[in-house]
Amino acid sequence: MKEALFYNVEDNGKVQCRLCNHHCHIRPGKRGICGVRENRDGRLYSLVYGRLISANSDPIEKKPLFHFLPGSASYSIATVGCNFRCLHCQNWQISQYPHIHGGEIAGEDTGPGDVVSAALLDGAKSISYTYVEPTIFYELAYDCAVLGKKKGLKNVFVSNGYMSPDVTRHLAPVLDAINIDIKGFTEKFYHEVCGARLQPVLDNVSLMHELGVWVEVTTLVIPGWNDSKEELRDIARFIKGVDPSIPWHVTAFYPTYKMLDRPPTPVNTLRTAREIGLEEGLRFVYEGNVPGEGGENTYCPACGAEIIKRYGFTILENRLLNGRCARCGETIQGVWA
Repeated sequence: MKEALFYNVEDNGKVQCRLCNHHCHIRPGKRGICGVRENRDGRLYSLVYGRLISANSDPIEKKPLFHFLPGSASYSIATVGCNFRCLHCQNWQISQYPHIHGGEIAGEDTGPGDVVSAALLDGAKSISYTYVEPTIFYELAYDCAVLGKKKGLKNVFVSNGYMSPDVTRHLAPVLDAINIDIKGFTEKFYHEVCGARLQPVLDNVSLMHELGVWVEVTTLVIPGWNDSKEELRDIARFIKGVDPSIPWHVTAFYPTYKMLDRPPTPVNTLRTAREIGLEEGLRFVYEGNVPGEGGENTYCPACGAEIIKRYGFTILENRLLNGRCARCGETIQGVWA
């Protein structure tokens, strides 16, 4: 347990958490929406500091990040808890753990030094804070990020993008890359499916980019929810308005958790989404969760040459030359070394 960052003390022993855009007002003895930050006698504490529920070395492509140290391993960690309650969460067993298990906090005692040492031992080039929304274990993530930087590791958030602007500005100096989900482009989707709001997510995509963090965006395309051409076009236009070089991953949905009433996303829907993104002027659009379909490769936006060939999370060929297309010399934006 560790005293939390980013909170205000209020009257009658209440506190307001300022970590994310829920801005929870928490009474003594109660927790915020995430289920892992608790008011104890007028002070807010993180209950998951040093309590890892998952730690694995993953390909960086799994995050997904396609323009950030391709082919490298990223040591990936998580605690229990999340500030969203997505009906289609693929990691609901850990994200919703405190709500399912009567407030219990599971996890193994693991400090920042242990995380950094394990990452270096595994030959990882980065630490990814992932699997659940990493903002909810911010104190641990930040301490790992600071120590990791000193040891030559890069830091990655895989995020729903709901952190407060103060947290974004605090985090950016030690964060190298972030993949932010734009889960849909309507407040209805965010309210009914995620228990959140859209606008703070869009604001954080812009702010992270403005602060110099490498940004990629993912949209899980769900039949009947966010797969209309109009909504996909709106997302593409928003991303282009921030920077047309931000890669957009349009990925396939598979029924899970509380969303079992929808079929898997057809490959043709992802292909259409990719075409829409390119039509709207995005330089890099990728189809995800459908290995071998070709939409996962990186092509030069100038000459069309295949630069990085992938199968799932595996790099088959990499023809990038000093961050440029080997055929025509076009700059391919990313973090390559």
